[in-house]
Amino acid sequence: MPTNRQIILAQKPNGKLTAESFRLAEGPMPSPGEGEVLVKARYVSLDAANRAWMQGVTYRSALETDAVMAGGSLAEVVESRAPHLKAGDLVFADTGWQAYAAIQAKHLEALPKLEPVTHLLSIYGVTGLTAYFGLLRIGDPQPGETVVVSAAAGAVGSIVGQIAKIKGCRVIGVAGGPQKCAWLKDHLGFDEAVDYKAGDVRRQLRALAPDGVNVYFDNTGGDIFEAALFNMANHGRIVCCGAVSQYDDAPPAHGPRGVPGLIVTKRLKVQGFVVMDFYDGPNGKAAALAELQAWVAAGKIKVQEDVIDGLENLPAALIGLLAGENRGKRMVRV
Repeated sequence: MPTNRQIILAQKPNGKLTAESFRLAEGPMPSPGEGEVLVKARYVSLDAANRAWMQGVTYRSALETDAVMAGGSLAEVVESRAPHLKAGDLVFADTGWQAYAAIQAKHLEALPKLEPVTHLLSIYGVTGLTAYFGLLRIGDPQPGETVVVSAAAGAVGSIVGQIAKIKGCRVIGVAGGPQKCAWLKDHLGFDEAVDYKAGDVRRQLRALAPDGVNVYFDNTGGDIFEAALFNMANHGRIVCCGAVSQYDDAPPAHGPRGVPGLIVTKRLKVQGFVVMDFYDGPNGKAAALAELQAWVAAGKIKVQEDVIDGLENLPAALIGLLAGENRGKRMVRV
């Protein structure tokens, strides 16, 4: 009988994530029941949120040990027992880290066939939609304003900065290392870049944005959040998307200092979000995808993807993402 290759979460990490938290296993080949589909994972999405799920309940249930590691993938339908899907259809599904999964089909939809197919996980997937809705619906950038984005060379941040440029903003990216900072400016068209590894981010931002930051798109939390907070202009907007600096280490000794007073005196808007909140309605997911596709076709957005081969390499790929190895969207080709 065929078997199913799987990555099991063997133990939850205490501190930084290591390979010892996972093990490679073989499980039985699943069989779809009524209303389900059997899918084969083609590309598994890697996100900092994978690590956050190990810490407890988030917008999804806490992960359990000795179970398949959670994660979403671009998958192909192998067998369908649901009328709206057929063999060969591509779907984005919560398959977990395994080659095959049998899952409920009622929340799945067939994705368009396009090349490269990996764009369905990056610019036209949760990554691109997170950047789009977070920046435009919460950040509300206006022409001439200064937008700062942290983890700017990562999957979401690299798209946020380019959308801000489309909207006529001055864009400053925060990234780690001179190579990434140069790439942001030379390849993606950011106006300026701050290397957080080079020291005092607060001072660097003040020098680059002396009139203050109008929109800060936060992917990191921690010290970079604090540095941006103290450089906000009056009536600035802070988009809280992620906190990767706090996912893979000991909890910080303190939160950003002076927060209540700054929010009040500068009349700041600080809002977190989950991208699915914006999917419905006439200006929802379909409209966002149409605009993203138009920008890509016109060359206004450059899509950067970081593809690693082999299901067995998923643990190392996630550990590397948390260490900032990637540029753009990281995924594993199964």
